[in-house]
Amino acid sequence: MTIQEALRYGRSQLRPTSPSPDMDARLLLQFVLSKPHTHLIAHGERPLTPLQVQQYQSLLKRAQASEPIPYIIGEAPFYGFTFRVTPDVLIPRPETEQLVEMALAWASARESLHLVDVGTGSGCIAVTLAHHLPQARVTAVDLSPAALAVARENARRLTKQSITFLQGSLLSPLAHKVDLIVANLPYITDDEWTMLDDGVKLNEPALALRGGADGLMSIHALLQQAGEKLNLGGAIILEIGYRQGTAVTQLAATHFPAATITLKPDFAGHDRIVTIQTR
Repeated sequence: MTIQEALRYGRSQLRPTSPSPDMDARLLLQFVLSKPHTHLIAHGERPLTPLQVQQYQSLLKRAQASEPIPYIIGEAPFYGFTFRVTPDVLIPRPETEQLVEMALAWASARESLHLVDVGTGSGCIAVTLAHHLPQARVTAVDLSPAALAVARENARRLTKQSITFLQGSLLSPLAHKVDLIVANLPYITDDEWTMLDDGVKLNEPALALRGGADGLMSIHALLQQAGEKLNLGGAIILEIGYRQGTAVTQLAATHFPAATITLKPDFAGHDRIVTIQTR
């Protein structure tokens, strides 16, 4: 079996179950061969060894069983970086890059600041912000020790900036006030959970996804704590569910009645980011 034949075979095997069989087959073959995409293009006639064929077929079976490709290959792209991921952490989503962009826009004009990434998971938000904001003091919090281990490894690999990692619930581990709170907290409602794709529901950590009956359990708790943890003039930037814009902005106004609250849609036009700018 040549590289070209392997790619065709992989696409045919994944087409019934994957929304992106071409890309998934390519990523799995790149992983088996430890080669970039350009190598596959340039050396399509090169044969695979019997062991490589066996490994590729084994990975394809895992993908056919709805195991997410990032967990199979152990990595996922985010904001120009490649993050290590395991089933202990949520796979980074493109929508979360918008949260990072808004945080960078808010923070880049400030000479110094202390920011916290709440529910850091893989550390994709904290690491990216630390890399692009060398003037910032960055703290990352997660309830899961296993997730923090993954985040620490990503920080070690991807940035020279120092990040403080704390284990605990939301803002409770913070000993000092901060200028910026960023968070992609669990926001899937109980009803939405039952309808999620099996690849997500059976593989990604429920702790990072399920937000209770209305999806707002963690967001509500964070906003309750934030009043005592946020400096004057500070901001909160939250990723939310696509139908939660009105509920979260009203909730934010209850806790921060004097703040400027904005709702930003994602590229698909759905509610996605809420910003709370205090005075």
